[in-house]
Amino acid sequence: MTDDPAPETPPLKAAELAAYLAARMCHDFISPASAIVSGLDLLEDPTAQDMREDAMELIAASARKLSDLLLFTRVAFGAAASAETFDARELEKLAQGVFGHIRAELDWQVEVPAVNKATARTLLNLAQMAGAALPTGGVAQVRAVQEGAQIAIAIEARGPRARIRPEVLAGLRGEGPGDGLHGHWVQARYVNLFVGDAGGRVFAEAGEEIVTFAATLPA
Repeated sequence: MTDDPAPETPPLKAAELAAYLAARMCHDFISPASAIVSGLDLLEDPTAQDMREDAMELIAASARKLSDLLLFTRVAFGAAASAETFDARELEKLAQGVFGHIRAELDWQVEVPAVNKATARTLLNLAQMAGAALPTGGVAQVRAVQEGAQIAIAIEARGPRARIRPEVLAGLRGEGPGDGLHGHWVQARYVNLFVGDAGGRVFAEAGEEIVTFAATLPA
């Protein structure tokens, strides 16, 4: 579990966190954006007119992926305009949009009709991290219930080869990435920061073919 006392780590500078988050988002967006450009290049190539249908399919699929990622990121990482509460059904649509482009499936079982911004970000980020924990497929079940003045979130990623990267665990504990990839670490560290700022807690653990994420936040 990640609720053990964390070792002392140097304070994370805001500019450093922003740079890592920007790099993470650019990494997510560059693949579909590059695919769109490749499709357009094929359309303009007079020697590849027999591939016009394939090019159009590539452009359409990549544009959908890019749009889904942008809509998701706006809430999961951004300010999402001035909204302070979010309809759980709209959050499910955002999460399903991302899961439509990976091997894992999403089982959304959120019982609360609306949540505050910190809880919305937690649900989306942990759901995406659960999907990433299932590289060969499986099911990520997302549950959330209100218990008094708290929202309890439990996410289980079940599937063959389910695993969680050490840098993700480190980020959720509020630690540095060590030798791990910053792109995976920064999302977990960001979750650790805004959950802590909201007065909540976040945890994660891995078992045989299962990774579990959990969080509690003020309702």
